[in-house]
Order: sequence, then structure tokens, then C-alpha cells
Amino acid sequence: MEVEMKIRGLMMDPGNNTPIVILHDAARTRILPIWVGPYEANAIALEIEKVTTQRPMTHDLIKTLLLGLDTNVNKVVVNELKDDVFYAVIWLERDGKLTTIDSRPSDALAIALRLDCPIFVDDSVLDNSRMATSLTERASGNEELRRWLENLGDEDLGRYKM
Repeated sequence: MEVEMKIRGLMMDPGNNTPIVILHDAARTRILPIWVGPYEANAIALEIEKVTTQRPMTHDLIKTLLLGLDTNVNKVVVNELKDDVFYAVIWLERDGKLTTIDSRPSDALAIALRLDCPIFVDDSVLDNSRMATSLTERASGNEELRRWLENLGDEDLGRYKM
């Protein structure tokens, strides 16, 4: 089963200065932090902050290509967590035919933002991310970061800075 989620914001991991995308469900009872690279975080931040660049960035180019090919993005799904690595798929529809495309979650999220399509996370990913403490431990050294992420207020996120 899939849970619809939204991007709550971007922040830097205080333990290792790595960007984190924070996803949350509608009730804000479940969160999912996904550590991403700085370039991917920048692509997400540009769209969140509605910054226009002089030339199209990669995800803007992908959006233009999809629209030019009359292809809809129905949804993106973070569908797997294996060995502390998140996986995602992008659901495309063209001429009534559905196709899934393997993607890094950061790219799927950047495309979802640009095309205003829903973001889902598979229940198994949410369940496993709670048990995959090694990801949290690698990022912060203990469970303290996990608790801190769960208690973040809107004022804590602010604008993402590179």
C-alpha cells in the first residue's frame, strides 16, 4: 500500500552537513527523511522556492520533453529501501499506456514538484526506515536525529542554503 506524502522542506543534517529532504503524510504523523546529494537538493530547492534560472536545468528539460511528447506523470513512488538506499519509480502515461521508470528518489521528487504530481511512499519503506537505524546512526551517531526530525517545526526548516 502507498501513502501520499508531501515535501515538507529541505534542511542540512547537522551531523554531517548532508542535505535531507523531509517528506510527511497529510496528517503529519509519519515523516520520512531522505538524504540526497547537494546538486539534487539544489534542484528541489529551486522549484520549492520558484527560482527561475537563465537556462533550463536538467529537471526542467525533462519536464519540457515529457510535455512535448504528450506524456503525463501520474505519480512518483518511493518504493524500496535496500541496504540504506532508497529507490523510486516514476509512473508515466502516454496514449493510455502506463510505464514505470526507475529513478533516484531525489530526481523523482524534483520532477514531481515541476509537474505538480502526487508523491507516494510505499508502506514497507516507511516501516523499514524506522527499523533501519544504521541510516540514522550513520547520519548522526544515534537516535537523537530521528527524534529531532520528528519534532521539527516549520520555522526550523526555513530556506535551503547550499
